Amino acid sequence: MNCLTNGILAAVGLVVSTEVLAMDELHKKYACTACHADSKKLVGPAYQDVADKYREAYKKDPMATTAKVAAKVKAGGSGVYGPVPMPPHGHVPEADVQKMVRAVLDMPSSKK
Repeated sequence: MNCLTNGILAAVGLVVSTEVLAMDELHKKYACTACHADSKKLVGPAYQDVADKYREAYKKDPMATTAKVAAKVKAGGSGVYGPVPMPPHGHVPEADVQKMVRAVLDMPSSKK
């Protein structure tokens, strides 16, 4: 690889790393991490389980799927991943909910 290619790859890596850090900060800010983790079930489902559940719908219509999952986050509910209810998160700004939901839905498949 030449210097230009290395520089481009480093910049892309920095942008991706910055986005991941921003999502981690939002998840912490709104206490999502009290109930959710990337790859293991805590009180609520793992983010990976959510991504896997909506993967096909997200591929077909990312905007509608993002809106559907964001509405579930805002409204709260129970029964989809077990009996423990997720409280409503109406206080979280829509833009932040959308960013967090897109980050979760963009996770690569855990299925090999």
